Amino acid sequence: MSIAETVSKLMESEGLSKYKLAKESGVPYTTLIKILDGTTKNPQIESLQSIAKYFNVDVDDLIDSGSSHEAKVEKPELPTWATKKDIADFKQMLEEDQPVMFDGVPIEGEKRQRVMDILSGLFWEAKELNKQTYGTKKKVKEEEEEKNSQE
Repeated sequence: MSIAETVSKLMESEGLSKYKLAKESGVPYTTLIKILDGTTKNPQIESLQSIAKYFNVDVDDLIDSGSSHEAKVEKPELPTWATKKDIADFKQMLEEDQPVMFDGVPIEGEKRQRVMDILSGLFWEAKELNKQTYGTKKKVKEEEEEKNSQE
């Protein structure tokens, strides 16, 4: 896996935009873009150190695509019942550039990822409950209306 792919996966796992990563890591936006689009194959070590520090990983993790790194950025499985709209809603929630805060203090790195994982679980649980509650009520109502129209 290339440096660009590794950084992209880390960004995706934390729901980060390119702009936010550049701003918070201190790497110039144009430099980050060149790293991500593969224009810069061997970025300067200072840039890699800043990116690695932001994600709380070693620089070697960005350079070496070993299997232990892939486990860190593995995406959670989506429920089998999730519709395209559900997945789009979920993706929108993760892509929002709002900081994760607790008591007015930003939560970053691994702790932020843990919070996002919990929020993801809650999101899917609420979606499923909503489908069971309103999906069933809607189905029952339609059946009653159909029954009444036949009588």
